[in-house]
Amino acid sequence: MAVVNNNGQDEKREFRRYVKNFWKIFGFGFLAIILFFLLASWGVFGKMPTFDELENPNYNVATEIISADGQTLGKFYTQNRTPVKYSDLPKNLVDALVATEDERFYDHSGIDMRGTLRAALSLGASGGASTLSQQLAKNLFHGEGSKNLIMRIIQKGKEWIIAIRLERQYTKEELIAMYLNTVDFTHNAVGIRSASKTYFGKEPKDLKTEESAVIVGMLKNPSLYNPASTSEKRRKLVLDRRNTVFGQMVKNDKLTEAESVKLEKEPIKLNYHPESHKDGIATYFREYLRGFMDDWVKDHPKADGSEYNLYRDGLKIYTTIDSKLQQYAEEAVHDHLANLQEEFFIQQKGNKNTPFVRISEAETKGIIDRAMRNSERWRKMDADGKSEDEIIKSFSVKTDMTVFTWKGERDTIMTPIDSIRYYKSFLQTGLMSMEPQTGFVKAWVGGIDYKYFQYDHVAQGARQVGSTFKPFVYATAIEQLHISPCDSVIDGPFSIPKGKFNIDADWNPQNSDGKFRGTVTYKQALAHSINTVSAKLISQVGPKAVVDMSKKLGITSKIPEQPSIALGSADITVSEMVAAYATFANQGMYVKPVVITKIEDKSGMILYQPTIQTHEVVSKDIAYAVIKLLEGVTETGSGARLKWGGNGGPAYKRMTGYPYQILNPVAGKTGTSQNQSDGWFVGMVPNLATGVWVGNEDRSAHFKSLQYGQGAMMALPIWGLYMKKVYADDSVVFKVSEKPFERPKNLSIPVDCWKKPTVDTTEVDSTVVDTDELLGM
Repeated sequence: MAVVNNNGQDEKREFRRYVKNFWKIFGFGFLAIILFFLLASWGVFGKMPTFDELENPNYNVATEIISADGQTLGKFYTQNRTPVKYSDLPKNLVDALVATEDERFYDHSGIDMRGTLRAALSLGASGGASTLSQQLAKNLFHGEGSKNLIMRIIQKGKEWIIAIRLERQYTKEELIAMYLNTVDFTHNAVGIRSASKTYFGKEPKDLKTEESAVIVGMLKNPSLYNPASTSEKRRKLVLDRRNTVFGQMVKNDKLTEAESVKLEKEPIKLNYHPESHKDGIATYFREYLRGFMDDWVKDHPKADGSEYNLYRDGLKIYTTIDSKLQQYAEEAVHDHLANLQEEFFIQQKGNKNTPFVRISEAETKGIIDRAMRNSERWRKMDADGKSEDEIIKSFSVKTDMTVFTWKGERDTIMTPIDSIRYYKSFLQTGLMSMEPQTGFVKAWVGGIDYKYFQYDHVAQGARQVGSTFKPFVYATAIEQLHISPCDSVIDGPFSIPKGKFNIDADWNPQNSDGKFRGTVTYKQALAHSINTVSAKLISQVGPKAVVDMSKKLGITSKIPEQPSIALGSADITVSEMVAAYATFANQGMYVKPVVITKIEDKSGMILYQPTIQTHEVVSKDIAYAVIKLLEGVTETGSGARLKWGGNGGPAYKRMTGYPYQILNPVAGKTGTSQNQSDGWFVGMVPNLATGVWVGNEDRSAHFKSLQYGQGAMMALPIWGLYMKKVYADDSVVFKVSEKPFERPKNLSIPVDCWKKPTVDTTEVDSTVVDTDELLGM
């Protein structure tokens, strides 16, 4: 009888069962994966981007402020990102990126199956498998991966789906540009353009191979491989990572072995300049622009009625500022005020009430008290619930602090009250340059350092203008009395009696040097800032006529209808003074200052272009007559030091950049106010009017004498140094004229006073005397 062997059959049945179960598991797993991706694509595991969102990804883009000559002045942002196009990327950067991050980028359609399988089999030990398209999907739509395993798997699945959709939507070149625009390179640099500017101080298209390798090396971990790190260990990691990128480029035939060896020997050379709202060029102008834009977005909504977001919507603001003129204006301010500040500190030695001069203890206490209450220290302590006594007491306790100096920031220890006195010792400034024919503002310096002094002395600060107001009196007189620059007038004692023009006491104006010159021409009178002549003119035309003229010249600051305004007692802003003076250079046509030429959205669509506002103030002949009067100031008066040398006395070392030797025609006027609290110079050439004011924050802080406190010493050197720098640079896009002012045809007003001038560089500018003296008390 045969024995049946069931072992073989059992083994076969067992094998068939295993195979069947395998295919069941595989089938269910495959269906589960398909179902997972279907559900993910339908948004079951969270919202997926729509077609429109893929077409127009919603990421934060900085608003960029662009100068008239195409330079970026600054940005407004929550993330410092300015997108670039693929055409703006250098080939070495693209090669480094693809070789290091996604070798098969040009061969796959969003998912690198070969890399995914490799990563899966090695459990990630051989590296990740995310393609550039997947990384872009992550950057655009959900950021960093979740630490929860299940959520991370869901996110990974969504990345795959979005990556495939992106590949269908965009070209490979567009994907590369989009990816580089989304990466956060830390240090407030989001996107390749910000990274390139922050770490290397250049546009992406100008990056060298070794620089591109550093940036690509950062992609693995921007914090760990950050080239700005001060740690030796971290810097070694950055260098090794850069060299790894070179190795990948060699492997993918984007670099030769010899080139790699040579580049690996090079140290990493940074030009590190992290961007900040408070740093860089034109900081005061940018802050003024922020205020303008805050109002603009309210008045110019999007098509759907919502407001543009200044910090996210990627607007481009094209301004009238010339970056070179702005640079030279800021340099002139720095060079001169750093020099003049030394003299101010020298003269304050021994002053127990530094920096205040001739004020009472009660007045000093009032100034200090207001400064304390307006300080950040007071605000924070008050918010923390501290009592007023506790806060005041804290201002007398020495503390560590970093303070501003002209030689850079300095760490020191002092009481907050002493720091208030220290900061109030600094000479401040306001400078604005404008093209008279267009109103385009070319330079704007609102102070000496925006980080420490936020008050803008161009648009915010109205200060007493001194003799710079006199041309408005002369213009009124030429129009109404039909005088000419060459007509004669007596410089002698003069008085306006009590009651006339509603003054409550006789007014007996004096010249600043206490002398009378007898018979002079009006040109000489303005050149030497003779007070009695200005007083006679306003007595003849009346204060109201002068105020009306000032209003037509665009001055909106309140000017009292008092005869003392003839000597410059009114407070007016720098921007108003420059636009008013520019009217005479523009043949009597006032043009309101313009700072923006257009605003575009991130797609390049023009959203706004300003309308130039202009009107006629005086005839061409009168305007030219005023210009000739003002030329007299720089020919024989206090402005003559712009053209000629001086006696080399000790004060001249404080005239930074002297001699200026600006020999072309310049129409200008210096001004000095009460107690030397304000020094002014407004000067013009045919296509550029520039006004400069210098003074301390508080009017009771000032130079003790006219020698250093006059406009010709405080403000004029900034103008001279600025123009000297501009004229010396042939690369400046905006060509500043060196030609004479255009003479009107058939000029009806005599302006050629042929008497040979005598050069007098001594400042005899009007110092507006104390109120008591003005009122004859």
